[in-house]
Amino acid sequence: MIDQLKRSFAIAKKDMLIFYIKGPVVIMGLLFPFFLFLAFLIGRNLPQDSLFVGLTAMTAFFTSTAVGPTIIPWECRGRTFERLITAPVSLTTVLLGDFQASLYFGLAITFAIAIPAMLYFSLGLEWVIFITATLLAVGTFSAMTVLLSSYPPTDVPADVMMLTSLVKFSLLFISGIFVPLEDLPSYGRLVSYVSPLTYYVDALRHSLGEGYLPLWVDLGMLVLFGIAFFFAGVAVHKRVLERRFT
Repeated sequence: MIDQLKRSFAIAKKDMLIFYIKGPVVIMGLLFPFFLFLAFLIGRNLPQDSLFVGLTAMTAFFTSTAVGPTIIPWECRGRTFERLITAPVSLTTVLLGDFQASLYFGLAITFAIAIPAMLYFSLGLEWVIFITATLLAVGTFSAMTVLLSSYPPTDVPADVMMLTSLVKFSLLFISGIFVPLEDLPSYGRLVSYVSPLTYYVDALRHSLGEGYLPLWVDLGMLVLFGIAFFFAGVAVHKRVLERRFT
């Protein structure tokens, strides 16, 4: 197991060197959340804690889901995925490396933006809650990209990015960023509970002394979503593996 973890980290380092500078990663992981936050901010007289929660949640969500969907289609196109599969590593190890590449990118950008924003807004955070929730959330979103990159089994990155964008935007607008959970109608709250982003947004509000759901529910659901996403993604990748090479 230790050998496989070392190999997965080697795969993650390879992904970081190659894919962090790809156009779709820069656009979807950095530029897009910036302009989306401006649209969220301009023309609205929002309190500082809501701005901080919205900025941090959108940054974590978009950065940690920007890398994963691009890796396997590009490697299939360049025929490097075949070499990885024939190497002495399992498919799960390869996907764990891709997961780590998304995780490190998401954590680095999220903390780099959230901490200066917290200082600028002069907010008092519960640091343990904030760091724990962010680690779990970025891990969950990174695991979600393992699942999203599993289908369709194509070597065209745009096909995967289109499906990923559809899912991400659907989750974004039901997750309590633009309208707090307590202000949603009952059916709206029921829909929002299917989104892992909902629980991160609520956990961020807990770090500011607010929150709608119990904190243990927020953190527990992030763990459950993360585990489910990763292992479901591994299962689908194994099922469609042969179709990637035909």
